[in-house]
Amino acid sequence: MCAHVRAQWAAPGQVKIALACWVVNMDTARYFGDNPPAEKEMFLPPEGTAQWDEELTSRVIGHLAARMNALATARPTTDEHLTITVPLVLT
Repeated sequence: MCAHVRAQWAAPGQVKIALACWVVNMDTARYFGDNPPAEKEMFLPPEGTAQWDEELTSRVIGHLAARMNALATARPTTDEHLTITVPLVLT
């Protein structure tokens, strides 16, 4: 599994987390592609050819949302990410 995570300020005391996940199948790559997979196979477009796994992304962002006390449910972005807003906790 591979993931792309972005974090940015959303508002005072809040951070927006964006996540996209995909799977790179190493066994399939041995038979149909390069072993290990070519670098472009391990990145989402436009840099690569990997396909976004919406179900996996949804499950992972759901776990993050629960553990980070998200302020609302995950929302999609225009670039195949799901986004949550969480409180900023400084310790």
